[in-house]
Amino acid sequence: MYAAIGYLIVVNLIAFGLMGHDKGRAKKGGRRVPEQTLFLWAAIGGSIGAIAGMRMWRHKTKHASFTIGMPGILAVQLVVASWWYLK
Repeated sequence: MYAAIGYLIVVNLIAFGLMGHDKGRAKKGGRRVPEQTLFLWAAIGGSIGAIAGMRMWRHKTKHASFTIGMPGILAVQLVVASWWYLK
């Protein structure tokens, strides 16, 4: 249980940081973090961190794939976690 919590903390911090890093790169015109990478980190458990990063840095908030996709990933994760917890 503690390992799972630790994993989720680390993955969410990375997803959060990636959103901030990509926003900084977007402003400076540098090499960007691929959208696929941002979604991957959200999908492997970092959806809360990715959503928090989107809001914190106002990043990707005009992209429907992110404004719908990130909460959608979180919803699926919550359903799976609830199912796993209740089984």
